[in-house]
Amino acid sequence: MRLQLIAVGQKMPSWIHEGYHEYARRMPPELPLDLVEIAAGKRSKKADIQRLTVQEGEKMLAAIKPGTQVVALEVDGKPWDTHRLSERMQKWQLDGRDVAFLVGGPEGLAPECKARADETWSLSPLTLPHPMVRVIIAEALFRAWSLLNNHPYHRE
Repeated sequence: MRLQLIAVGQKMPSWIHEGYHEYARRMPPELPLDLVEIAAGKRSKKADIQRLTVQEGEKMLAAIKPGTQVVALEVDGKPWDTHRLSERMQKWQLDGRDVAFLVGGPEGLAPECKARADETWSLSPLTLPHPMVRVIIAEALFRAWSLLNNHPYHRE
């Protein structure tokens, strides 16, 4: 089983890159976390934002392998605490399918991505910078794994 973070945006600041990779590399070999970066459409004053969002969504959907469980990151999704996420992770592992997490661009996810999602997850009612979401997801997934495996990283 593989975890895949499909996110709009490339050329992130070094601290985002380092933070994400710090937690992604801690994941065990049997549960790797892979990042797929989708190029964001060029935003300008005259840009058709709706069209750009749809195009980004098409690229995101194309990156999802058949049979993959899809979790959309949405502000109005379900809030999961660490224990709930670890329960979800255990269920995904028992299911055996890959899991893809979708993080949209500045305007969020395309409607087609939301429709494809099997679940929605809200990290916070706050609007978070999309690059930072990568780091938060990677840390949350590592913490959930550590809880399931009695790893000392997660202490209660």
